Amino acid sequence: MKKIFKIAKLELSNLFYSPIAWFLLIVFVFQAAFNFTHTLDGLMRSKHLMDKDDIFGFLTNYIFSGWATSLFPGLLDKLYLYLPLLTMGLISREMNSGTISLLYSSPVKVREIVFGKFLAMVGYALVLIGVLMLFGITAFWFIPHMDVALFLSGLFGVFLLLCTYAAIGLFMSCLTSYQVVAALSTFVVFAALTYVGQIWQKVDFVRDLTYFLSISGRTSKMIAGLITTKDVFYFVLIAGMFLVFSIIKLQSGRETKAWYIKAGKYVGIFAFVLLAGYITSRPGYVGYWDVTATNVNTITESAQKIIKELDSPLEVTTYINYLDRNYYLGSPDKRNADLDRWEKYIRFKKDITLKYVYYYDDVPSDPYLHKYMNKNKTILQIAQKRAEADKDDLDRFKTPAEIHKEINLLPEGNKYVMRLKYKGRTTFLRIFDDPETWPSETEVSAALKRLISIPPKIGFLQGDYERSIDKDGDDAYKNIVNLKPFRYSLINQGFDVTPVMADSTHSIPADIAALVIADPRKELSPAALNAIRKYVAAGGNLMILGKPGKQEILNPLLKMLGVQLMPGQILQDSSAYAQNIATVYLTKEAAQWSPVLQGAYNDSTFVSMPGVCGINYKDSEGFRITPLLLTDSAKSWNHVGNVVLDSSAIKYNPALGDGKGPFATTIALTRTVNGKEQRIIVSGDADVMSNAELGRKNMGRTVNFQFNTVLFGWFTYGKFPVNSYRPKAKDHFFTLSDAGFKIINIGLLWILPVALLLFGTILLIRRRRK
Repeated sequence: MKKIFKIAKLELSNLFYSPIAWFLLIVFVFQAAFNFTHTLDGLMRSKHLMDKDDIFGFLTNYIFSGWATSLFPGLLDKLYLYLPLLTMGLISREMNSGTISLLYSSPVKVREIVFGKFLAMVGYALVLIGVLMLFGITAFWFIPHMDVALFLSGLFGVFLLLCTYAAIGLFMSCLTSYQVVAALSTFVVFAALTYVGQIWQKVDFVRDLTYFLSISGRTSKMIAGLITTKDVFYFVLIAGMFLVFSIIKLQSGRETKAWYIKAGKYVGIFAFVLLAGYITSRPGYVGYWDVTATNVNTITESAQKIIKELDSPLEVTTYINYLDRNYYLGSPDKRNADLDRWEKYIRFKKDITLKYVYYYDDVPSDPYLHKYMNKNKTILQIAQKRAEADKDDLDRFKTPAEIHKEINLLPEGNKYVMRLKYKGRTTFLRIFDDPETWPSETEVSAALKRLISIPPKIGFLQGDYERSIDKDGDDAYKNIVNLKPFRYSLINQGFDVTPVMADSTHSIPADIAALVIADPRKELSPAALNAIRKYVAAGGNLMILGKPGKQEILNPLLKMLGVQLMPGQILQDSSAYAQNIATVYLTKEAAQWSPVLQGAYNDSTFVSMPGVCGINYKDSEGFRITPLLLTDSAKSWNHVGNVVLDSSAIKYNPALGDGKGPFATTIALTRTVNGKEQRIIVSGDADVMSNAELGRKNMGRTVNFQFNTVLFGWFTYGKFPVNSYRPKAKDHFFTLSDAGFKIINIGLLWILPVALLLFGTILLIRRRRK
């Protein structure tokens, strides 16, 4: 070890007595400072625009890891440029000068030479890490509760990457006496390791091996605060492999052996690394350490609890239609990306099996596909044409007849879908038509929970022209209820939905979690009223949604609850929107129903209600009544006269019976029936969850989606939807002033590089004089 340290010390001193080491250090400092100050500049701009310090959640991640321009990601894209210029002369310089012969003849062993020179590069890497530490210390100064562990995890990832680059550069330096050739060869190996994960991805076993060899993205988890054994093993194995290659190469200079023996050593080491890497990266053999303060890289406790209840293997079969637009998301070369998405669940349940079924069939909702079908082309001909264009083998896809025998995917539109199977029970997990595409932890947890519990069923009364749950019209409820590509639909949050008839021949099912009566457009029949009253008397949960002008339809039913929809409707002063669109706010009591609603309440985020009645109520029939939404009395009132929206603005006029609020527009009623809490919601607006209102984009941020989802979840007594809420990170505000930012900007971006330049220049001049 002493010899190794002596070689390392000598090599490191020679390194810092060369201009290249100082030049690269200065460039590194400048690039790091630029990324750091650029991110801070964005924070300061946001601070002034929003006039507050509490702007972002998880500031440590924002500054160091969260964006492409953050400190660590911004450096990782350029880090490969530094090491080849430093390592190119480690061995090639000895070869070129002839001193390699002296080393061979000395009592120093080859492995001591290799490890000594590698240790010198580790020392230089530590100098770069020390520079990055300055940025962490700076951030600690102005970020209270900074997530230090996240920052250190990122440093660890950068350090491992630097060491691996150094080992590769050292080996390439052993191959030639020309330093420039060694540097260029190192760049080539870096490129090969970066892109190897993208080749042969359609072959299962080969895909796993090439994916392991890829260095691309290996530090992404670490800079996000998740340290895994498979990533650590990767860097150790790859760096170790190139160090052993270096020893073999230098040792061959002392030995005279057949070429195939030398080649066999390389092949043997490479095979061992591949095998070890394959084993250590397999699900079930990976260890995890989420170092972040709030465990942002780990599924929530509620999700973990659900997974622990799965005491038998879980099978996930993904069905991928070759003619579906989303086929590329499930193509064989995306298998490892899919495994990465499931990894956070496999971490807690090792016996999750991922299967893939490829087929081709019609996609009823795809107009482009039907355009070709209208040209007298069959599904087979279209699939053959695509396979020809993709140079793919159509034989690996099941035909429509074959897939129909296995499963009926037509209700799912023959689109990309995952079927989860557990103990004979199945449910579907979908992808969605939004920027996120993939199901989040909430949707995955809901699907898993459906496998171990009876899904809550929401019944929607039909028969008196109530709102439709299947139509796409503006006033219908398809989006919130059963639109499959929409992640917030009830069916994607764990619920089942069903139409319900209430008349002389149909009774309301007793197994539903709640009955929804949404804006009937004619008076309920005596038989329907009687069925509903029996349902309520038995303790059934209920949601009633009305509209202005139809109070007389629902008020007879509401009378038994001690509730009445007020005559008239709520109007609101607005220069931007129609006066009948009320922006109502959550009450303090409503905010306590959910962390999401609590956040909306704290931020004064409103619910939009176009055409809403106020509600009169009094405690009766044993109900406890809680208002959930209230109008803003400063800008809204209840208007009892006619409303003509395309005329001049309507003014508040108490002489005509107008009244100021605040008025409740949604209330909750509870009482105990047969030992169970009965829950009822009454709302003065049926459009609050309509397709049109949930798709509104001209009012900024509203909380309609969240509010409606919480209401339906209330009927399940908290079982659905699954609560995947995470507490806000403590490092959500900063104390940096304009003067402080100027000091940081000047100090890190200018003074520090200049100081290093002066110090390095003086050191080199003094060295030359000696």
